[in-house]
Amino acid sequence: MKSPDLNLLPIAFALYDELSVSRAARLLGMSQPAVSMALKRMRIAFDDPLFIRVPSGVTPTPRAHAIVKLARPLLGRLQEDLLRGESFDPLSSTRTWTLALSDVGEMAFLPRVMAALRARAPHCSIRSVSVPTAQLAHELEKGEVDLAVGFFPALSLKTVRQRRVSTQHWSIVMRADHPLRAQPLTLSAFGAAEHLVVRAEGRSQEVLERFLERRRIKRNVALLSPHFLSVPFLVSRSNLIATIPHSVALHFACMSSSLVGVPPPFEAPTFDLKFHWHRRFDNEARSRWLRDQLTEVFRDDPTLPQPNPPVAPPRTRAGRPRP
Repeated sequence: MKSPDLNLLPIAFALYDELSVSRAARLLGMSQPAVSMALKRMRIAFDDPLFIRVPSGVTPTPRAHAIVKLARPLLGRLQEDLLRGESFDPLSSTRTWTLALSDVGEMAFLPRVMAALRARAPHCSIRSVSVPTAQLAHELEKGEVDLAVGFFPALSLKTVRQRRVSTQHWSIVMRADHPLRAQPLTLSAFGAAEHLVVRAEGRSQEVLERFLERRRIKRNVALLSPHFLSVPFLVSRSNLIATIPHSVALHFACMSSSLVGVPPPFEAPTFDLKFHWHRRFDNEARSRWLRDQLTEVFRDDPTLPQPNPPVAPPRTRAGRPRP
């Protein structure tokens, strides 16, 4: 037997049900010669007449009975599975989630993400990776990274999908007993203070740096660092202050009572926290599930209220600060 063309099976089913070439053609929306040609090909492939002419039309041979009995339920299940699409069962899956996060994202968001995913997909492990920005789009396309979470302006590409999940703003971190905390921070006091500046290339900090440059807001920069994780240690032991994303300032302030966050004395631009994935995975069940779960995690603004607002000094009845 030659390999049969599986596209011919629906024609065999129609002939089996209608017992007529002409009626089968009408049912299939085909011409009668086309159905006859398909029957000829099936006879060659199966080496059997399959349907014999009788006065009322055609009648199936034993071979045709066997083919229809075997193939019809298989084809039906295949069509149902194709229409239903791929499924994903988070309770039984053991695959690893790979998330591209900056050090800030890992510190500020990964605990909440991990708690949610571990609760809903208990057998799946989580891998956090740091990928060079120029390489990240390629890793998403290959499926080596499931989702990039954070501020990645370089991923504004036609092949990469985005979903905004939060709008972030800025806070100034300082010691709880810093002299500047005695009164609301002014622009002149901000400029005169000693600053710790984080230089993280290609990330959210550049939004702030460009804003300050455009507004010609000068700072007394005492220390430059490429790392956010050093900020709480340096600030808590000095008079340095640092302007950093609010969600990070919130975590630093919650980690130590010696740190506080105060609002900046200017309206700094916000930036969007987004999910990024390659369009190849738009309809993949596993990828859709991950995006939906993380969207739920970030549905409420993850920055929460402003951490430890500045405390004004007590005032006399005349409205002047007490000495």
